[in-house]
Amino acid sequence: MKNILYIFLFFFGSIAAQNTTVFEEANTLYNQKKYAEAIVKYESILETKQHSLELYFNLGNANYKLNNIAPSIYYYEKALQLKPNDKEVLNNIAYTKSMMVDAIQTIPELGLSKFFNKITHALSYDNWAKLAIVLMVLFVVLFIMYYFTYNTSKKRVSFVSSFAFLFLSLISISLAFQKNGLDKKNNPAIVFAQETEVKTDPNLASENTFVLHEGTKVQVLDTMSNWKKIRLQNGKIGWVIGDDIKLLNVF
Repeated sequence: MKNILYIFLFFFGSIAAQNTTVFEEANTLYNQKKYAEAIVKYESILETKQHSLELYFNLGNANYKLNNIAPSIYYYEKALQLKPNDKEVLNNIAYTKSMMVDAIQTIPELGLSKFFNKITHALSYDNWAKLAIVLMVLFVVLFIMYYFTYNTSKKRVSFVSSFAFLFLSLISISLAFQKNGLDKKNNPAIVFAQETEVKTDPNLASENTFVLHEGTKVQVLDTMSNWKKIRLQNGKIGWVIGDDIKLLNVF
């Protein structure tokens, strides 16, 4: 058993070392303005199932230099999945989007919906769950203090504080489930076809509703054969051929 473990560790260690070398070679090619060759090197790392913010960011940059709109936005979006608020990635993706044909206006969120969505997305599902556990532990500790304390004022403070932490823990659990549900529904994709017709139904004979161009981000709602039902940020819905888009949640 130990020998098998050592073989696995050696194998994955060798892959990691090889990928580091390839990454450095790709960076050298990029600095030499050999962007197409650099992309080939970067993508060879992806084929080994290795992912990182730096890798996706550099792939986005190399494609941007070649005016490959869809791939550059795709890889910047992949980088943002690993680090959503990275300023450098956000800045570069803004430049790339200025090259796009489609200018999709986002429907603004209002009132309580905006407030609750902002709170829900403040932490990841795992972090909400961890916070809930910490708050529950504090509840238990304070409740034990309440039970074994005889001083009236301390007893009152312990009782109120313990149930305050219990309440916050339940809210955190609720937000964790809410975040998990939203993440499962979130199925973004990038249009890779230079131009694609969006249909009312999943067949070529159906009516065209609108046209999308490369680089546009959509939400995939459903799949039927080789068709994808999509929704735009402005609320428009239709069907596109699946080969014309590329899903972002696939690693």
